[in-house]
Amino acid sequence: MTTTTLLLLLLSLLIAGSLSYFQYIFKVKNKSKVNLFLAFLRFLTIFSILILLINPIITKNTFEIVKTPLALLVDNSSSISFLNSNEKTIEVYKQISANKEIQDKFEVQSYQFSDEFESSELFDFEGTQTNIAKAGKDLKSIYKNTLYPTVLITDGNQTSGNDYLYSFGDANKVYPIIVGDTTRFLDLKINQLNVNKYAFLKGKFPVEAFLQYSGSKDLTADFTVSQGNSVLSKQRISFSANSKTATVKVLLPADKIGTQIYKATISSVEKEKNTYNNTKNFVVEVIDQKTNIAIVSSINHPDLGSFKRAIESNVQRKVTILKPNEIKSLQDYNVLILYQPTTEFKSLFESNKIARINTFIITGNSTDFTFLNQQQSNLSFKMSAGKEDYLAVFNGQFNAFSTENIGFENLPPLQNPYGTVSVNGSVSVLLSSKIRNIDTNFPLLAFTENQGRRSAYLLGENTWKWRLQTHVANQSFEKYDIFIDKIIQFLSTTAGKKSLVVEHERFYNFGAGIEISAQYFNKNYEFDEKARLTIAVTNSTTKETKNYDLLKSSNYYKVNLDGLKAGAYNFTVRELNTNNVYSSNFEILDFDIEKQFVNPDVEKLTQLAAQTSAKAYFPNQIDALIKSLLENEEYKAIQKNIVVKTPLVDWIWLLVFISILLATEWFVRKYNGLL
Repeated sequence: MTTTTLLLLLLSLLIAGSLSYFQYIFKVKNKSKVNLFLAFLRFLTIFSILILLINPIITKNTFEIVKTPLALLVDNSSSISFLNSNEKTIEVYKQISANKEIQDKFEVQSYQFSDEFESSELFDFEGTQTNIAKAGKDLKSIYKNTLYPTVLITDGNQTSGNDYLYSFGDANKVYPIIVGDTTRFLDLKINQLNVNKYAFLKGKFPVEAFLQYSGSKDLTADFTVSQGNSVLSKQRISFSANSKTATVKVLLPADKIGTQIYKATISSVEKEKNTYNNTKNFVVEVIDQKTNIAIVSSINHPDLGSFKRAIESNVQRKVTILKPNEIKSLQDYNVLILYQPTTEFKSLFESNKIARINTFIITGNSTDFTFLNQQQSNLSFKMSAGKEDYLAVFNGQFNAFSTENIGFENLPPLQNPYGTVSVNGSVSVLLSSKIRNIDTNFPLLAFTENQGRRSAYLLGENTWKWRLQTHVANQSFEKYDIFIDKIIQFLSTTAGKKSLVVEHERFYNFGAGIEISAQYFNKNYEFDEKARLTIAVTNSTTKETKNYDLLKSSNYYKVNLDGLKAGAYNFTVRELNTNNVYSSNFEILDFDIEKQFVNPDVEKLTQLAAQTSAKAYFPNQIDALIKSLLENEEYKAIQKNIVVKTPLVDWIWLLVFISILLATEWFVRKYNGLL
């Protein structure tokens, strides 16, 4: 309390005493006990009111013992029960959490984790994913700037998230308790399958499998890929104690349109404890993407035949070489390749302004650049009569579509008139040009997209030399032909705007997140924040339908469909204000990633403990863990001084006291006839 406050309180005593004396004693001839009592009441009342006006701060010191937190993390995923360790896990948890000495020294706080992390003292071991890294990250957020130990009860088999070795940090010790049978069983496993979601009809698509073997003796296994009762591929793989992994690549034919379900299996004559991880299903959607391409040219040139062969290396493409006046209907073609256009192409350009077919314009020494400047505005040409050789420079930052550098810097130069090329608007450059060793910073191969219409520009003739050179370098035309096919793929895809755009996967693994997002645009193609989107999901087998609302999140709407059983589903997204609909389907594959493991990951959990200067334990070593925690001098309780400062005006009982004083004074005065 400050000196000023003390002086004010003394002044208040003086004022309260003076006023009460003046009112009840100074002018009163008969100084009865009643007057003295009333003077005392008035003194207390005035003094209490003055204290409220001064409002001194009352400081209270208390002491509290703060224990060190002990984070007790329990793996609640289904892999614990699959390894028959659920009862042992609960037993270990209770043995630590109920220990009286542990409770006296630590503030025990229990958590469970699977795909999510939350506080809990009850565990059902039904989690569909294991994310130990998220548990470590969330724990650090809870106990910021605190020294604490963590007891991690788990099998160490993580199925999602980042590497958990780097999620707990190095400052706080992590004591893993490794649950699960550590006896090594013979086990064959398909660790991972890599396959594209889509394939084109009559082509082939690659499948890459990573196989793993746990065992000590030599073993020969069969890796097969089948569809229904038909075996499409079969390979024999050898494993040994020193060779426990294998990578297998197969090419499968895409000869049926639509969703195709395949099964990859690894097997041997040896008996295994867990055969669930020997099989993985995967799905590929085969698309019939027939594309008709017209190469239009008024001259003969080796480039024409080279383009035709490169494009038709994909059986889904059909190329027709035509003169400008031979095209009857532009609607018969998906892409127009305009080779060295001149004024003979005028009617073709005029017709295409209405048809809006995507074009691939190739220039050269016979091109009429004045005419070309009049027909398009993406590139502006100022060319001379002289010829020049242009070498290619690959742009690694190009992102309009994925493509690789096939060695463009080593390909022969293309020939084009000498001059300057200016870029107008948004143009993506895949290849720029240089003359000998001097970069021109002009595009050589560029792409544009404007209002849903796509165009490509190749500024130079003699690309037939490119195709020959790639064959010399690789003993195959494949790399060059794939490069050209990427260009045709870009041009044959129409990016028209729709009011209702829905994003979803065609296939989901059971237990994984199933999220469908949508965007709804008004007539000006602006995102509509007032849209009302719903989705109806129907099981194709049971015909059971479930309805959900899509919730707005920033610039899109989304719905989470977790909990659906494995099977095929049809769904319809509907915008209720306009009745705009989108219908499609997806399939949930019967794949439980938590059943892929036979043993706990002892090595990684031991590494985690060592990295945090701790030690890993097994369920039969809990007493040793408890002893280690109790004897660790780092974890001591702290006596914390808590200072509470309360303004006197916050004391409600003082107001009640003043009210009682005033009421008592009035009652005494009334009783004694002094009113």
